[in-house]
Amino acid sequence: MNSVDIALKETLEIGGALGAALVDFTSGMTLGTAGNPHSLDLEIAAAGNTEVIRAKLRTMESLGLQDTIEDILITLGRQYHLIRLLQSHSGRGLFIYLVLDKSRSNLALARHRLRSIEGQLDV
Repeated sequence: MNSVDIALKETLEIGGALGAALVDFTSGMTLGTAGNPHSLDLEIAAAGNTEVIRAKLRTMESLGLQDTIEDILITLGRQYHLIRLLQSHSGRGLFIYLVLDKSRSNLALARHRLRSIEGQLDV
């Protein structure tokens, strides 16, 4: 099992996790997915969330913000969609996408676990 598979497996162990993907936001392509493919098309979600990141980066550039995106949270009625950009040198251009069941998850703990998983990921 490679580092991506291990990271996605650990991501799915986060309380309330429904699906996860490791995505290259320069291309919108997934490097791996985990979860129930019948409940959520992670390939389509990855491509769509790539556009969210690109839009935020353009906005930051327009505002002259010299900063980085740590994560982006999208709160839906029944789910959290968490986008965690990898900050390591080898992870530039990548993000972990995590879908959580809102009623069964702890958002603070999920963010903490994603930081930890990111630190162990070698891509």
